[in-house]
Amino acid sequence: MNKEVKKGKLNKKLSRRNFLGTVGAATAAFTIIPSHVMAGRGIRQPSDMVNVAGIGVGARGGSVIQSIADPDVPIVRPQRQSTGLPYTAEQLAEQQARAAQQAAQQPAGAAAQQQQAQQQPRQPVKLANIYALCDVDMDFSAHVLKGYPKAKIYQDFRKMLDNEKAIDAVVIGTPDHMHAPIAIYAMKMGKHVYVEKPMCKTVFESREMRRVAKEMNVVTTMGNQGHATEGTRQTVEMVRSGAVGKITKVHAFTGVPSWPQGNLPRPAGVPVPKTLNWDLWLGVAPVKPYHPEICHFNWRGLRDYGTGAMGDWGSHILDAPVWALELKYPTKIQASPTRFSDEFWPACEFITYEFPARGNNPPVTLTWFDGQLKPPRPDELEDRRNLDAVTYYGDKGVMMSGSRGSGSTLIPEAAMKDYKRPDPWIPRGTGNIQEDWIEAIRNGTKTSNDFEHSGNLGEIMALASVAVLASTYNTTLHYDGENMRFTNLPEANELLHYKYREGW
Repeated sequence: MNKEVKKGKLNKKLSRRNFLGTVGAATAAFTIIPSHVMAGRGIRQPSDMVNVAGIGVGARGGSVIQSIADPDVPIVRPQRQSTGLPYTAEQLAEQQARAAQQAAQQPAGAAAQQQQAQQQPRQPVKLANIYALCDVDMDFSAHVLKGYPKAKIYQDFRKMLDNEKAIDAVVIGTPDHMHAPIAIYAMKMGKHVYVEKPMCKTVFESREMRRVAKEMNVVTTMGNQGHATEGTRQTVEMVRSGAVGKITKVHAFTGVPSWPQGNLPRPAGVPVPKTLNWDLWLGVAPVKPYHPEICHFNWRGLRDYGTGAMGDWGSHILDAPVWALELKYPTKIQASPTRFSDEFWPACEFITYEFPARGNNPPVTLTWFDGQLKPPRPDELEDRRNLDAVTYYGDKGVMMSGSRGSGSTLIPEAAMKDYKRPDPWIPRGTGNIQEDWIEAIRNGTKTSNDFEHSGNLGEIMALASVAVLASTYNTTLHYDGENMRFTNLPEANELLHYKYREGW
């Protein structure tokens, strides 16, 4: 289905557009009705409604859209053959252990209050108006499209943005390789942007997204949900208050990939379904054959489209240490991957970054492990206790935190008995990253996870891909971040970006 499907006529609301603003929103000042005085969580007056468009809504993007506004028609996702698991069994066990740990750390009475809140009738959610939806696969996304019958429907995001001038903001939930091209296209039109993690695929894309966001003065955020939570703020406050002293070493790991990666050939091509525009799905990537196992999940492991385990989980796991330690450009980076092919990222890798001193803080070595690799257990960690996603080594002790900054604790556990967590000092939002983004659009402010912050994290993550591809040179890359170049291996500079397909 290549023709655009439109529902209704373009509804131009010039006065509303002037009120909300798209370019220059940060300079606007206006009165906002707090959400708690409305009929339900996030319910807004019609004149105060942000028009949101979803791009790539068949999977994660559709979930984000539903977090912004309840569907008008109940959505039932069809049962499909699984093409991979988002979590390993070990990760699920660790998440359960962290949940129990967090529950034990809650203030007295908090658990009872939470249970009471869960028993309350669910309040409707409408943070914004779902104005338009766009997906290259009309069958895969049909369940979401049916949920918003008033939304205008497109397959090509460019036609949607060119035609629908009333759109204020976009949610991007496509495969990784299209995050930056779509975000930049939208921002140049003055649209506010929410992009799923990872923010970008290449180092150059990170720089360009930051530049355009600043130039166009739009409200941006990346969808790593943990950034908005209390747990991440507690972790940052513990680190910065010196809970374990000056930190010089950080270990981080994930059990993924749970999709195919390694020294593998690309699956043989099969005919493209009539409901899918494969050319649009490929976008900036080179023209290659379609296969269903690639299209909707396993693309994460392919070099043309995904960014491997780092891209899928790095935004969740590295956000807290990068934020807490104020890490920016590493001076050195080195990768030790298992074998990989021209098509796929390696099944396992560890990446070592060296960051310089920052003010009174000493240099930091951060090492990332994925696949079946785990960091060494710290001596202080009790026997039979799980190693958590991030371990911080300071000159006064060791602490761990979960994959989204949650459940931060000193180790051994006995060390927590005499430790008092610092009083909260980092500004708290709603705890919901989508709601924080919509509130920032309406208030003309920035999000805490805007493209300046998330773009810095995105660059650190994208450098891992460069290091993996450059690992055949058997050297440690020396990085001049200010000038975005490698000083000891000119060949690696060609890996900071790639040539987009002609026409993009």
